[in-house]
Parts: sequence; structure tokens; C-alpha cells
Amino acid sequence: MAVGSESLSHAIGLRLTSVALFATMNVVIKLAEAHGAALGEILFWRQFGAALLVGAIVGTGPGFASLKTQRFGAHVLRCVIGLTAMSLTFWTLLLLPLAEATTIGFSMPIFATVLGALVLHEATGWRRWAAVLAGFIGVLIVTQPGDGHIPLLGIATGLGAAFCTACISILLRTIGKTEAGLTTVFWFSTLSLVPLSLVYASSVKAHPPLVWALLLAIGLLGGVAQIAMTRSLQLGAVSLVVPMDYTALLWATLFGWLMFGMLPVPSTWIGAPIIIASGLYIVWREHVRRQKATRGAISQE
Repeated sequence: MAVGSESLSHAIGLRLTSVALFATMNVVIKLAEAHGAALGEILFWRQFGAALLVGAIVGTGPGFASLKTQRFGAHVLRCVIGLTAMSLTFWTLLLLPLAEATTIGFSMPIFATVLGALVLHEATGWRRWAAVLAGFIGVLIVTQPGDGHIPLLGIATGLGAAFCTACISILLRTIGKTEAGLTTVFWFSTLSLVPLSLVYASSVKAHPPLVWALLLAIGLLGGVAQIAMTRSLQLGAVSLVVPMDYTALLWATLFGWLMFGMLPVPSTWIGAPIIIASGLYIVWREHVRRQKATRGAISQE
């Protein structure tokens, strides 16, 4: 097998692994909350475990000198938006069944397209706008606002998390031009511990050993998943690896059934394919746009 093919296979494997690990982490989050852990505790341990893991990798590998950055302000902004996204994501997981929470999160590429057009002034043709409209229709089918089968608060937190995650994707496009993936993960994990420590101090309480084990598992699972996700983008193009994220719905459905005895409602089975198709088309159109831009740059040389 050619080296390029090996790298692509490795990228896809890492992305699939990260999706499976994040899905497992989501289950552990719901179990920890069910056994008495507060949201503030869950958020703290998610970042504390990730910071320990990334710190160990950096310390035994490239060394902490490799984390030097000239864009500290950008990392602070990424931390603020990232913490907001993570808080809303975890809140959504506690409010909704796994499959519905995961499906609403798939609306992120829709928001990213809108933000790319408004903030980065990216050229967005009618095809992508049609995909955005179709995606929002899929969201409406899944959530059915006013029907009551999904709490309105869960819909709001889920869409808010998707929007904030889209904001991060826009921000990382600029940070990634000068910063290594491991550097970005390290600063996000460590900087977020400052405000989370204050939150944790006000919510910490005694737990049985099982809950402490669940909290630690959340951090380690999230840390490994985040590193695998970041590394996948270094080895493969976005258009190649991002579609793997939609396997999260398979995991959410399986875990929801096995762990909590819940299957997606009929509207989710209808709306989810529409949202996924919208996201896949947006990723594909972005791939086409970048290919055209690359060919144009080469022809001008």
C-alpha cells in the first residue's frame, strides 16, 4: 500500500476512534450525573483529565518548550467559546436522549456555512444555501418545536452548542495556520481549568468510588478522543475525515438502547438523514471550492 493511502487510512481510523470515544464519554457523562455528579464537576474533570493526558504526552515527547505561542489571545478566545460549547453540549446530553442530542449536534456544518459567509466572506453558492435550508428543515423535523416530545430547553442548548462549535471551527482556521494541533488542545485544556476550578469549588461534594471513577474516565476519554480528532485532521483532508463524525448517531442509538432502554422517536429517524445529507453536501462543496482555489493558485504561478 502506498504511503499516501496509509496516511488516509490512518486518518479515517483515528477519526472513527475519536467518534467512538466521544460517544462512550457521553454515556459516562449521563451515568455520572445519574449517580449524583453535578454539571460543574463533570466539566472540571473533563478538562482536568485531558490536561493531564496532553501534559504527559508533551512532557515525554516534544517538550513543553514546543507549546510556546505568539497567539495567546486567540487561545483565550478559543477557550471561552470552547467552554461555552462544551457546557451547552453536556447540558444537552443531560436533558435529551443520546440519539436526539447527537442529531441536533449535526447541525454544526449548517451554522459553519452561515458564519463562513458572514464572517470570512466566503463565496457561498445557491447549492450550499439550499443544503443549509434542507438541514434546518431536518432540524425542525427532529425537534418539532411546540410538540413537546423534546424539551424546548434541550433544543435551545443543543442548537447553541452547535453554533458555538461552528464558531470554533471558524476560529481554528486562523489558529491552525501558526499553531500545532497539540498546542491548541493543551492551551484549551489548561486555560479552561482556571474558571472551571472556581465552578468546581462551589459544586464539589463527596461521592462513592464509582462516581470518582466515572469522572476520571470522562477526562481521559475526552482527552484521547480530542487528540485523535486533531491528529486525524493533520493526516487527512477535512472532506475525508469529517463525514466519519456521522457514525456518532450509530453509537448514540446503540448506547441509548443498551444502557438506557431508549430508541430514537420516529421524527428523528426521518430528520436525521436529512441533516446528515445536508452536512455531507456542505463538506463536499467545501472540498470542491478548495480544489478550485488550489488549481487557480497553481495556474497563476
